[in-house]
Amino acid sequence: MSAIAAAKKRQRSSGERVLIGAALVTAALVLVVPLALIFAFAFREGWGAYLANVLEPNTLHAVWLTMLTALVVVPINMGFGIAVAWLVTRHRFVGRSLLLTIVELPFSVSPIVAGVTYLFLYGGQGLLGPTLIAAGFPIMFTVFAIFLVSLFVTAPYVARELIPLMQQQGTADEEAALSLGANGRQMFWFVTLPNIRWALLYGAILCNARVMGEFGAVSVVSGAIRGQTNTLPLQISLLFNDFNVTGAFAAATLLAMLAVLTIVLKALLEWGGGTAH
Repeated sequence: MSAIAAAKKRQRSSGERVLIGAALVTAALVLVVPLALIFAFAFREGWGAYLANVLEPNTLHAVWLTMLTALVVVPINMGFGIAVAWLVTRHRFVGRSLLLTIVELPFSVSPIVAGVTYLFLYGGQGLLGPTLIAAGFPIMFTVFAIFLVSLFVTAPYVARELIPLMQQQGTADEEAALSLGANGRQMFWFVTLPNIRWALLYGAILCNARVMGEFGAVSVVSGAIRGQTNTLPLQISLLFNDFNVTGAFAAATLLAMLAVLTIVLKALLEWGGGTAH
């Protein structure tokens, strides 16, 4: 019996090694090699050319606008996600299923379609556009249009992370806090929020990554005006179309580094939270 168990253990170990190896090879081909190629093409003309392309004013403005969009959109969608998750998991009401469907809608709508919809709504020939333009508040082809479509395409991320967790946790802790005399604000800050903080963080990370990398919807509503409404993905596309391949890959390294920085920040926050306990 021991020989049979040992043989099964060896077979299991061999299978695990094969799966781990396959996962590492796949990750290298899909993630590491493309990332390495981006940096290789960006630096192929040397550090001087790389820095010149990175410090080009339109590229710097695209970086700033991308980060500004994330700073505006992510906190709003965090608040929206918390509110929706609270409403769905703590209350039963008519239209609850419809609300969940509406929250999921951005996942089923192409970003380009979303951008065109906003164009038909707020554009110069759209439903509300002429009124807004006459009032001196044009929306399309401005930074506000980028904010709007980015809010739409990233709306479900935080809510989708919070709803399953809050359903699983139930309401026992919150009811206990209320029974001990806590008011609604105290209950949220000292009971609900600590219980959902990691799911909230993960949803915010996903939302941030999508905001920084969004191309389709933003390309429709921004007008891709150099130095004004170009986010980093749009700037990369324009540089590539201008046959400035080195500049396009240099800008792409910035987007890649922003993504890596986001992941590292998430890991550090999780590590800090883990050691705090």
